[in-house]
Amino acid sequence: MVGLPRRQAGLTALYLGVFATVWFSVPKADPPLRSLLVVGSVGGLLAAAVGAVLVVRAGRRPAGERDRAADRRYGLIVAAEIAVGLIGVLLLAAAGLAGYVPVLVCAVVGVHFVPLAPVLRDRLLVPLGVAVTLVALAGLVVDLVSAVPAGLVVGAGAGTLLLAYAVLALFRAHRVA
Repeated sequence: MVGLPRRQAGLTALYLGVFATVWFSVPKADPPLRSLLVVGSVGGLLAAAVGAVLVVRAGRRPAGERDRAADRRYGLIVAAEIAVGLIGVLLLAAAGLAGYVPVLVCAVVGVHFVPLAPVLRDRLLVPLGVAVTLVALAGLVVDLVSAVPAGLVVGAGAGTLLLAYAVLALFRAHRVA
């Protein structure tokens, strides 16, 4: 397993921990699954908190260490993700298919990890992106063939993957230490 610089690992755990918590809050579920979603949310918040501590301890990046071209690419990728997601959400809502919004958002999030991998110099974001995208597809299929709503599959699946990756980032930072 390749180590990540502590600051980058902290940021990864912070962001993905927060987003894992958000995904775990998407589905409405009855006990005992609701309890598991709450545990996942708390786990996401804990990973985010540990990530934040790593970032603070790592300190600011020296000005000369910034890669402005990578920062621009990162901004463009995230802007494209937001634009595609927003347009898709509006189209689904207008078509009366709001139940599929989590599927669309999950797919867009999954796809955006692939171009982010070289920008963030983290090749493991590619398999994460593929897995998150497959969760979106699974949510759609399950919704179409059963009474289980897509949001439940996508929320639990994406939350679990993002939490697992946040924790992995923390372990990878520990390997560098």
